[in-house]
Amino acid sequence: MRHPYPIREIARQAGLSEATVDRVLNDRGGVRESTVMEVHQAVRDLERQRTQVRIGGRTFMIDMVMQAPERFSSAVRAALEAELPALRPAVVRARFHFRETGRVCELVATLDRIGERGSQGVVLKAPDVPEVVAAVGRLTAAGIPVVTLVTDLPGSARRAYVGIDNRAAGTTAAYLVGQWLGERPENVLTTISRGFFRGEEEREMGFRSAMRTTQPHRTLVEVTDSDGLDATQRELVLAALERDPAINAVYSMGGGNAATVDAFEDLGRECAVFIAHDLDQDNTRLLREGRLSAVLHHDLRQDMRRACQIIMRAHGALPDGGPPLPSAIQVVTPYNMPHTMPPGGPVI
Repeated sequence: MRHPYPIREIARQAGLSEATVDRVLNDRGGVRESTVMEVHQAVRDLERQRTQVRIGGRTFMIDMVMQAPERFSSAVRAALEAELPALRPAVVRARFHFRETGRVCELVATLDRIGERGSQGVVLKAPDVPEVVAAVGRLTAAGIPVVTLVTDLPGSARRAYVGIDNRAAGTTAAYLVGQWLGERPENVLTTISRGFFRGEEEREMGFRSAMRTTQPHRTLVEVTDSDGLDATQRELVLAALERDPAINAVYSMGGGNAATVDAFEDLGRECAVFIAHDLDQDNTRLLREGRLSAVLHHDLRQDMRRACQIIMRAHGALPDGGPPLPSAIQVVTPYNMPHTMPPGGPVI
């Protein structure tokens, strides 16, 4: 690859040894294909972030670790990189560790590798399970602050949580469903990617509590364990719709919405109300097409700015600003979407 970056800089970005990077760049062989891809990705990351490299500015190398569908992790990456200029005179550089699904032990191994090689901070979206909580404790003990993003690990040693109040988001979704369905007797399909993500669990708790209070005549039918991926979501939704002909509304907490819409259409079923989360690429398209009723969104760029500032504060580079407030929940419909979406979604 043609590039202007020293091997030492690429090695730091990739988290690999200089010898390994040298072998890849000079095609000497003996390197796994996955490692070759990591080196090439590091060069691409450096290229995107090159405008932030300034002599004299303090540099913070952070690690973004996320288990999420690619459509959401791409939105987070774009939001972070769009915010980098606003963080000057400090320079923030990022390494990305994204995966759509996988075993918890693999995620923990990624966190432990970060702890071994060092980092100025970790921004983490991960399941709330004891193994991950323990790994966060090890990072914190090593002097690496951890900020949880959109789904929290409240029992861990993380420094702060950045994102919306997920329980309030679920309550908001229940309010919207009730307003749009009115007195119609239909049931509601709730979709969750995995039960061990606290953010989705809190959304479900808020939604179920509000529905029980305000719309007790409706049955909630849950679909879960799809990882928010269209490939697994479609069959799960089809089965739920075939079991319950009264389902006529959806609250999606975990994604896979294109597959859910397709399942309704395949069976010739009406979906009178569909509430989803996050203006990623899929949801933006579905909303513009009128196939979603509303999207509960928050400003990802603001979230990434706050996460980076929290990490800087942990290193004494900024004064303590206290715990961050929850991000504002934006109700986006086809009628208040901007025509051009900035990275991380609209600010409405």
